[in-house]
Amino acid sequence: MDQDERLLHASSFGAAAGAYAEHRPDYAQAAVEWALEPAPGPRVLDLVAGTGKLTAGLAALGADVIAVEPDPAMLSELRGALPGVRALSGSAEAIPLPDASVDAVLAGNAMHWFDMAVAGPEIARVLAPGGVLAGLWNLMDDGVEWVSGLARVGGSAAVGPRDTPAAWRAATAGAHLPRTGAAPARFGSPEQAEFAHGQRRTADSLVATLATRAGVLVLPERERAAALGRIRAFLGERPETAHGEFTLPMLTGVLRVRRL
Repeated sequence: MDQDERLLHASSFGAAAGAYAEHRPDYAQAAVEWALEPAPGPRVLDLVAGTGKLTAGLAALGADVIAVEPDPAMLSELRGALPGVRALSGSAEAIPLPDASVDAVLAGNAMHWFDMAVAGPEIARVLAPGGVLAGLWNLMDDGVEWVSGLARVGGSAAVGPRDTPAAWRAATAGAHLPRTGAAPARFGSPEQAEFAHGQRRTADSLVATLATRAGVLVLPERERAAALGRIRAFLGERPETAHGEFTLPMLTGVLRVRRL
């Protein structure tokens, strides 16, 4: 994906902020705890926080959390859902916080949008020594047969290059983190871990969830309707998904690195 395409996808979510808040899943609590495990203190930045899916999980764990989000519509949803959380307008490339002001920087389904050449030094600047940078991604568990079929039917629009475990492992094996030894701060070696997760859905609500993915949002209307129609037909034919509520099998993948 070139720079212009990346920016188009990254900026697509605001138009669907309400649907994003309603349908996107949270993150496995064990994954959030693992991401924070090496952090030297409770001050956490949720960077490019969207509508607050990860922010809410951090607050529930008792973290002293600050959210930063560039899109006004997404930020409005976050502030409405979590009025007790300090939520600021900003981006990964321009973080509105002082130097060494947080013990951890977490990003939920967002780090792949960062321009890490700029964001890396910014993240290092706001992180205290010993602090943790971690990205979390919710993945569709395509080790389950019907989920694998859904991934094939949905294609690249609904199932992106890091939305299944194998693809995520390859795509995040250090590619979106500051380089080890990079100025102005050193980072240790990245670690990956995966945690079982799931989301209760119906066929209609799963289609609505997939409709909030960037690969779908940027499609022309006719192509978007066709892609979602194929997914809806598939779900209507499968015994696991055709009748009422079901659990979408997922994993939360975490990539973390510590500032030395």
